[in-house]
Amino acid sequence: MKDSKIIDVARIANVSPATVSRVLNDSPLVTKETQSKVLKAIQELNYKPNAMGKQLRSRKTMTLGVVVLDIGISYHAEIIKGIEQRANAMNYKILICDSQNEKERELEYLSLLQNRTVDGIILVAPMLSDGEIAAFAGEGYTIGVIGRRLGHLNIPCFTTDNWKIGRDVVTHLAANGHRRIAFLNGYEDALDSIERLQGFKEGLAAAGLPFLPTLVDKGEFSEDGGYAAFRRLWEKSSDFTAVFAANDEMALGVYKACSEYGIAIPDRMAVVGVDNIRITNYVSPKISSVEQPLYELGALLADKVIDQINGNLQPGQRDFMIDSRLVVKGSSQKGADSK
Repeated sequence: MKDSKIIDVARIANVSPATVSRVLNDSPLVTKETQSKVLKAIQELNYKPNAMGKQLRSRKTMTLGVVVLDIGISYHAEIIKGIEQRANAMNYKILICDSQNEKERELEYLSLLQNRTVDGIILVAPMLSDGEIAAFAGEGYTIGVIGRRLGHLNIPCFTTDNWKIGRDVVTHLAANGHRRIAFLNGYEDALDSIERLQGFKEGLAAAGLPFLPTLVDKGEFSEDGGYAAFRRLWEKSSDFTAVFAANDEMALGVYKACSEYGIAIPDRMAVVGVDNIRITNYVSPKISSVEQPLYELGALLADKVIDQINGNLQPGQRDFMIDSRLVVKGSSQKGADSK
């Protein structure tokens, strides 16, 4: 019979691999009931922890883990680039982990910390709750977060002002005469989605426009999702004249749908996205977009995480907000060219 692994114990006990690691490390965060289930599974499988792994606990690997929701989204690519280049400059390597939008995978990747495979982990727009992330930090592990504010003294976090993003886009569209503006949101529980929707509502109110729930749909931050969301809105009602997509991937999906319906951009439909990724300049007309300093987000957080690993991060503020700016191009100005 092949040797059992932590993942086998986790499956038998119906818990995550990270929870198994907590039990093995005598973490106080594990309930007695859960501990009992895990120990029973360990006994059943005759699982024996890796002794060499335990001996390595006090050693540094000079490696950071970077956990992202979907490696295929351009937003993550720029952040990873910033993390990697800054980490390399400080003699650290990075291990990229794609959670594929699954919370359990995020928990599994966090077990890399408990097994000392990496010295620290950066979570990009995580699905885990604040409490779950804080639990790992409470055990002394180094974690940094992009896209969430935890207010935790041991977890450096970087975000952009999503309310401002929403307000700025609506202000721009309203100034160009649009009165019925659709909003394509991302993942329902993501902080970016929640706050950009709130900023969208605030922008409408400031412009004297009503918020219409029928003009909001979920595109899950993907091109296919944006395409499907626009089609659903258009089939219900074609009286809106502008779309604010919460990221550029969804804005590209809107372009595809508009092409199929014969909807002219921007003369019949204005489109604005978020992130200002490079491909927004390679379509016609170019897509207006809110530029976020994604590279800087990654680089700055890598700095903080490595400082914390080395004990050089002084007590104080851990939540940092980076500004953004709306870059107006051809997709949101009637009569404009592709610039």
